[in-house]
Amino acid sequence: MSARTAPLAIALGDPAGIGPEVILGAWMRQSAGGTAPPAFVVGGPELLRSAAAALGIDCPIVPIADPAEALFASAAGLPVLAGLDAAWTPGNPTPEGAQLALASLSWATRFTLSGVASGLVTAPVAKGALAAIGWDYPGQTEFLADACGRPYRDAVMMLAGPSLRTCPLTVHVSLAEVPGLLSVELITHKARIVAAALRRDFGIAAPRLAVAALNPHAGEGGQFGDEEARIIAPAIAALQSEGINAFGPVPGDALFTPRARATYDAALAMFHDQALIPLKALEVDEGVNVTLGLPIIRTSPDHGTAFDIAGTGLADPGAMAAAIRMASNMAATRAAGNDG
Repeated sequence: MSARTAPLAIALGDPAGIGPEVILGAWMRQSAGGTAPPAFVVGGPELLRSAAAALGIDCPIVPIADPAEALFASAAGLPVLAGLDAAWTPGNPTPEGAQLALASLSWATRFTLSGVASGLVTAPVAKGALAAIGWDYPGQTEFLADACGRPYRDAVMMLAGPSLRTCPLTVHVSLAEVPGLLSVELITHKARIVAAALRRDFGIAAPRLAVAALNPHAGEGGQFGDEEARIIAPAIAALQSEGINAFGPVPGDALFTPRARATYDAALAMFHDQALIPLKALEVDEGVNVTLGLPIIRTSPDHGTAFDIAGTGLADPGAMAAAIRMASNMAATRAAGNDG
């Protein structure tokens, strides 16, 4: 099955969270608009049927025995791989639910690595629940990097929406640690991965990268810190010498204005919140977490399990729909590049 026609694999996430209902809602929204790409959920047919019935979502569940059936089964409803299941317990995570989440992610990853699926979309997991059953990864991204045989540092997080793409260069660390983690090598390594992904998966022939400053006013000539002059500017110069269109350091308070956003294809931020706050402010219901630097396509909605609202019908499926749409578009762009 070619990448052009292979369906997307959707990992269920923790079934006690909002994953099941946003998957159902996204499929309904895209089917109603005639925009649903070929896809299948890995596991949970009875769980999803229970969730749909309880929430009043008119989404037919079509159990399938093989991913290849998804292309035909989608005409009748949402294809869901049979053989993996658990009870639907919204808001109440269980070991059985965590086992299902891990099995779904593991099989979805295998399908994508083998080419049976053209891309992977992951619903949110509960790291604590997974750790309780022996999970030994900080998150799904690290799990995927390991499964793909890549070092964690090659898996670059990009948050993307209709009007903004941002990449934090340091992620889940304290703010106090960030200055010590920054280096010319870190910035250039991750910037190369981002530029290559923008070309390969987004069809941007000459990507423009805006590189954020760390300190207020880009350090104000050294008054508020010297990381800009000592680390960030030399990294930008090195990237430019390689032919990568990178510029900065741009003060963080100037980087995300409408006029500034028109000048770049992705912004490289120095720390987690510098990247995520503007993305979530601008793209609250359409933000997608994309993992760059892996041989497979992986997207995820930019939200968590939201146990507090699971099963209430309050979860907005917009980000999941956007994640599915983006994975489909990336797969098509990658296939067209391979063909051409």
